[in-house]
Amino acid sequence: MLHGRRILLIISGGIAAYKSLDLIRRLRERGALVRCILTAGAQQFITPLSAAALSGEKAYTDLFSLTDESEMGHLRLAQESDLLLVAPASADLLAKMAGGLADDLASTALLASDKPILIAPAMNFRMWQHAATQDNLATLVRRGVKHVGPNSGPLAENESGMGRVAEPLEIVAAVENIFQASAALAGRRALVTSGPTHEPIDPVRYIANRSSGKQGHAIAAALARLGADCVLVSGPTEEADPPGVKVVRVSTAREMLAACEAALPVDVAVCAAAVADWRPEATPSKLKKKDTAPPLKLVENPDILASLSRAGNRRPRLVIGFAAETENVIENAQAKRTKKGCDWILANDVSAESGVFGGDHNTIHLIDASGVEDWPALSKREVGERVAQRIAASLAPKAAE
Repeated sequence: MLHGRRILLIISGGIAAYKSLDLIRRLRERGALVRCILTAGAQQFITPLSAAALSGEKAYTDLFSLTDESEMGHLRLAQESDLLLVAPASADLLAKMAGGLADDLASTALLASDKPILIAPAMNFRMWQHAATQDNLATLVRRGVKHVGPNSGPLAENESGMGRVAEPLEIVAAVENIFQASAALAGRRALVTSGPTHEPIDPVRYIANRSSGKQGHAIAAALARLGADCVLVSGPTEEADPPGVKVVRVSTAREMLAACEAALPVDVAVCAAAVADWRPEATPSKLKKKDTAPPLKLVENPDILASLSRAGNRRPRLVIGFAAETENVIENAQAKRTKKGCDWILANDVSAESGVFGGDHNTIHLIDASGVEDWPALSKREVGERVAQRIAASLAPKAAE
């Protein structure tokens, strides 16, 4: 059921727009609260009055309406929704979404949203099969947009083929599945570390590494999307704060450990940060340049992964570490798992030719007590989603107790 769920239904142009009226009714039958945006094309087939009458809410059409903006700003339309549903989704609107355009109310709301998005494509079969449309769909899927349909069947103008919009009850089922999946970690607490640490040499210099924080931030975002109460302890990074995640910013390994200990107890800890193993004995004043380089005395940093793995009665139920290796990836990662005492190790090759540090893709080998599971090359967002789903599956038995 969808009781109390707030859905922003975006209706784009095409004969399939008439089915959106039945879709509104079906959603409301299940307790959903529905607001509608109609594109200019949609208004050629149905009226805002029809959508408003069935939804019980004002229907919105104009990005530059002073009245609408004073009552409900276009950003609030997206922000105050739990899901954005585009049904039907025309080829034109898919192209706008993939290209990041924002030239009307519908595309602006979609670009401004950080909520789940579900699309129900509908168009002529030739438009659906076109390489441009398929490329646009692939781009949206990589970004986490879900889709239902299209189906094969009769189309407009006495044609038939793939491009028929999914039936209203199919779309409702897809909406319910998204909300069911999004609650898989509801009531769970998660801790994620991300980014590098900066270990000071003096007040102006430090030792660091090439970690961007993209992977740790993606994991935290995916856990939050599944309903987890997530704390992200992040070293210095340019990554934006993930929506719905509490972010604690630190610089050094010791600060990161303290923040992690303060976040306990949690159900799961994912140590994705590239923590410096060593730190210099920092000087209180800036080192001056001399004829010879000053010696640096290194001191071992605290081991955050090992500390969480051996936290006694405060140990998370599931502790996951990363093994960033440049050679003998699997063997080194297996040894690290044993040494640290964690449950899983996510091993990856971070050699220069892999492009992982600072890049957008990653190739993971999940190592646990049962062995090694090799994942294909994925975007870091997709890795985050897969890690979160695996965590949810691992914690599920306790939720059923």
